[in-house]
Amino acid sequence: MYIIGEKEVQAVRKVLLRHTLFRYAVGNECARFEKRYAKLLGVKYVGMTASGTNALTAALVGLGIGPGDEVLVPACTYMATAASVVAAGAIPVVVDVDDTITIDPKAVDAAVGPRTKAVIPVHMWGLPCDMGAIMKVARRHRLLVVEDACQAVGGAYKGRMLGSIGHAGAFSFNYYKNITAGEGGAFATNDYRAYQRGGIAVDCFRFYWDGRDPYLKPFLSNGARASEVSGAILNVQLGRLPGMIKKMRAEKKRILAATADTGLAAIRATSLDWECGTHVMYTLPTPAQADAFAKKVGGFVTAKTGRHIYTEWDPVFNRLGAHHPALDAFRLKENKGCRTNYTKSMCRRSLDILARTVAFGTHPERTAAQVAALISKVRKAAGEIL
Repeated sequence: MYIIGEKEVQAVRKVLLRHTLFRYAVGNECARFEKRYAKLLGVKYVGMTASGTNALTAALVGLGIGPGDEVLVPACTYMATAASVVAAGAIPVVVDVDDTITIDPKAVDAAVGPRTKAVIPVHMWGLPCDMGAIMKVARRHRLLVVEDACQAVGGAYKGRMLGSIGHAGAFSFNYYKNITAGEGGAFATNDYRAYQRGGIAVDCFRFYWDGRDPYLKPFLSNGARASEVSGAILNVQLGRLPGMIKKMRAEKKRILAATADTGLAAIRATSLDWECGTHVMYTLPTPAQADAFAKKVGGFVTAKTGRHIYTEWDPVFNRLGAHHPALDAFRLKENKGCRTNYTKSMCRRSLDILARTVAFGTHPERTAAQVAALISKVRKAAGEIL
């Protein structure tokens, strides 16, 4: 969370005093946010959800992903990416990241098998994947592309908003994201059928309020509906987003320019002029140097967050995809031919890169003097370690 305050308090107060906490029939904050966010993204449809995981699942379900399908996911992402695949009834196949700290298009190309139906490029820590290369691979193999932009709200790739480039995109608005309602999410697409199917995955009772679609029969699903309180907060947050991203992007560029002569190797950027700019990252020669550098600058080693690397996905390694075996995607007969041979060493290149890469955050309210002090700290640490 970057900025939240009195404007959000007043927005929530209005919702509470109007007694319009439910998004259908009485409220319009969620619908207003969906329209505004769709306009910002440049897509036709946005549907709010209760979380980013719900959004990813809705996007996959909307596109028809299910049992018998494999979905490629990167070795560096929150486990929710893989969890959403399993929730849709499909099987995640883990592939390497490259020196961008995002999914490697070449690894995607090499990992495609006869059951591979989709790929989820994850824009980790606000860093855009190489979407040009990924879309090229996807077209060659006829893969569906679901962008996980949960950590990259407001970012873009070469002028196109993240989450709008693939067949669908997913976003998170939890406490740790660029805009927040504490929890929440949304999925986006230009495909009307995917939007409707995804919407049913979020709320199978929506036809009571929006009306029945004569071309699509609703199916049962767990509820993942957003409330008007979340909508009200996010409408305020959305107004701040462009300015925040602009400031963080400029701060990152300033830090990179001021440390270019230190010997530090900044990670390869795919779209520096358009990304979120939420994190500055360097890849050090050795893990030991990365550990020392992170300690000195107040950053973190990307392999050591405890939750953003595939080796920490216990339920995946245990192949426990549901509370009951009959509902477990790993046990479905349709998935018997899918690849589930997960090992801790299967993405060694990713492990090496992530163990040597250090990240630290930017902030939209950081002053010029504070940025200068941070640059001095980085330069000093580089001189002592390299």
